[in-house]
Amino acid sequence: MKKTLVSALTTALVVGAASTTFAAANPFSDVPADHWAYDAVSQLAADGVIEGYGDTTFRGNQNITRYEMAQMIAKAMAKTDVSAADKALIDKLAAEFSDELNNLGVRVSNLERNADMVKWNGKARYTYWSHRNKDEHSKSNDDQLLFRLEPTAEVNANWHVKARLDASTDLAKDSDGDKHGGSQDADVTLKRIWAQGNYDNFQVKLGKFAPIDSDSIFDTEYSGAEVQFGNKVTFTAGAGRLDTDDYVTTHEVGTGVMGPKGEIKANVVDDDAANYQYAGLGYADGKFVGGVDYHHLNADDFAYEKKNAAAQKEDNANIWLVKAAYRFDKTSALNGFYANNTSADDLDKAWSAEYDYKGAQPANKGSWGMWAAYRYLGDNTALFSTYDALLAGQKGWEVGTNYTPFKNVIATLRYGNGKDISTDKKIENLFGRVEFLF
Repeated sequence: MKKTLVSALTTALVVGAASTTFAAANPFSDVPADHWAYDAVSQLAADGVIEGYGDTTFRGNQNITRYEMAQMIAKAMAKTDVSAADKALIDKLAAEFSDELNNLGVRVSNLERNADMVKWNGKARYTYWSHRNKDEHSKSNDDQLLFRLEPTAEVNANWHVKARLDASTDLAKDSDGDKHGGSQDADVTLKRIWAQGNYDNFQVKLGKFAPIDSDSIFDTEYSGAEVQFGNKVTFTAGAGRLDTDDYVTTHEVGTGVMGPKGEIKANVVDDDAANYQYAGLGYADGKFVGGVDYHHLNADDFAYEKKNAAAQKEDNANIWLVKAAYRFDKTSALNGFYANNTSADDLDKAWSAEYDYKGAQPANKGSWGMWAAYRYLGDNTALFSTYDALLAGQKGWEVGTNYTPFKNVIATLRYGNGKDISTDKKIENLFGRVEFLF
């Protein structure tokens, strides 16, 4: 390529300064102030696009190589304050010199790619609870702040690494803590971290992540592995270890001990974690989604009292769940599930039926939704219930609404009214939340 450096500036690199007022000093001894390219050379030198030679010369009449031209194009590509026309010209030159740029910019390209490979999502939210026992005229209130980060990093075309970090504050106590005034002391907790591989009709997860049915009775995380096969019809299986600290029975049977959140835990022998396995068969086609799942846990925490006092207490939880959802149109949908713990003799069933109308969308200011549901949450089955207006061990009606007052800001209200399943005492729960998504 026979082209002088000054000629190259006139056809390409002057775009790096085309929208700039030239006020830079000229560092080159062989570019006098009356040279036709003086302003462009001075500004491009100030911007770091051109460097010249060690003897302070520019040598503008010297032929340049394609490699030298690619160096200047790479520096011009790094500029962000260029016009649309200049950007189009730079892109055209980059296409012409793509081979040289690839050889020259391997390190730069990799750094840019690494930056694009890591994405951060998250939320900041305020939550208010009020749990009331209407028969005893008692209530407990709690309000919390939570800050959550959910990074995703691309490893290659198939594998990603994902995580969830939570930091929470109990506003009433001005202290760090988890849901409902728990004893969490750490400022930031790594709640989940896993590697996920996505292939045609196959997915694998390794690490700490949420299991199936996390949208109903298993809103928790465990450490292990999961595989999923299929597309319209899927088979999912997972196994690992699950921390049972968050599992708390709210009824008293025989001699109980105080749980980590102040509740009475019935017939409990401490166990660090449960052995956990699950499997599920799912189907999704258009408006209908359904599935049948099985969860098995083995831990001393599941020492259920049997009806026959002479019988050995059961330390296994075997839970079957059937679920379905149907969307009638863009505004109306039904969903529900039924679950049974075949190892427990009481509080062994959980089910829910819910009707949804519309729904708040984070990106759509002014969007809103509402729902009504009836839930029965036996706490030997709803071990890690996700619901807020009706809790594990309770049954009753829930109504709620959500609204997007501003883009990426969602406000939610829930109201639950029913009874404690084991005591038949009337309960009433209020729940409010504001989320700021980013």
